[in-house]
Amino acid sequence: MTPPMLELLEEARQHLPTATALRRRLHQHPELGLELPRTQQAILEALDGLGLAIEVGRQTTSVLATLEGGRPGPTILLRGDMDALPLNEDTGLDYASREAGKMHACGHDAHVAMLAGAARLLCAKRAELPGRVLFMFQPGEEGHFGARVMLDEGLLDGEHPPTAAFAIHAAPNLPAGAIATRPSALLASNDDFQIHVRGRGGHASMPHDALDPIPVACEIVQALQTYVTRRVNAFEPAVITVAYIRGGTTFNVIPEVATMRGTIRTVSERTRKQVVGDMRGLVEGIARAHGAEAEIELWKGYPVTANDGDFARFTLGVARDLLGERRALEMPNAFMGAEDFSYVLERLPGAMVFLGVRPDGVRHPAPNHSNRMMLNEDAMATGIAMHAAIATTWLERAVAQAPAGLR
Repeated sequence: MTPPMLELLEEARQHLPTATALRRRLHQHPELGLELPRTQQAILEALDGLGLAIEVGRQTTSVLATLEGGRPGPTILLRGDMDALPLNEDTGLDYASREAGKMHACGHDAHVAMLAGAARLLCAKRAELPGRVLFMFQPGEEGHFGARVMLDEGLLDGEHPPTAAFAIHAAPNLPAGAIATRPSALLASNDDFQIHVRGRGGHASMPHDALDPIPVACEIVQALQTYVTRRVNAFEPAVITVAYIRGGTTFNVIPEVATMRGTIRTVSERTRKQVVGDMRGLVEGIARAHGAEAEIELWKGYPVTANDGDFARFTLGVARDLLGERRALEMPNAFMGAEDFSYVLERLPGAMVFLGVRPDGVRHPAPNHSNRMMLNEDAMATGIAMHAAIATTWLERAVAQAPAGLR
């Protein structure tokens, strides 16, 4: 750890009480999707008085805040997502969700609090900061394409558009205060599907007089798993999960239809196109072989979240300077979850990192999207410092490397 980074980390710790209070406020009142008025108001109050140029979204309750530095330079984007998940909290925390069927179970409340904390820290350094920092508070990450909405509204437009991007995601499975990322694919794409297998209903005691869609559906499930192991490159993996299957109404009736729903995850666009393209023929072919029919619907989700190689290596270097070698981890493999920060990284060089938030003394923490998910709030100081360290280091480096006439 270098002395300037130690100082930055200590400054971040000074902002931790305010960040914790904001995080708990958001945690008690989570909101879903693209309309988060209460969350937006809390963010605006947290940024009030900092001298930032504020814009709010037209199609969604987003917040964009721009910090203008004291010297000329480029712009870097820092992002925090805002929305919660539709589930009931079961943590027993004093500040647990008060909203039925809504919970911050993926750490987005901490993402907002850390980004607001970084804004306060960086505003105090405005005079020495070259260029600008764009703070992106984004609704609708949990399947609502909020980043794409903000891009459509001109996120990357304007007189000084950002030329790099950075984001942090909480990870309860990692030691508190550790940073982990990797060059290239960090998170998978996600596409969802629904399959209807149509046969002929009848009495369960006389299956020969009917055309039972249930064994056809079961064969399709098995074939999809075999397909992954035999047709997909093991070094560009895919996951196909059938997470829902339903058919029939009672124990002695063969149904007309069996329905399946599931998800496809890949870590390359090439594999994604292959799997989606092959799946229809496989499903329809199996049904046809049994004399049944199959209808498949596919819904395209988020693309692969791919870190820029140079920026990811830069990020790991900053993390080592800030935290030491043992707390800056290069991941060997991608994680098969999905993220709509992928849309930003398709347009800008940048990276997302995971921040370890494992609660103290917990050996097997509840994962993200669990109704029991909890996080170590002390680790938010690392997140605040990491946002600030990335912004200051990247801006200084970009200015130093720019031709003299462009500085």
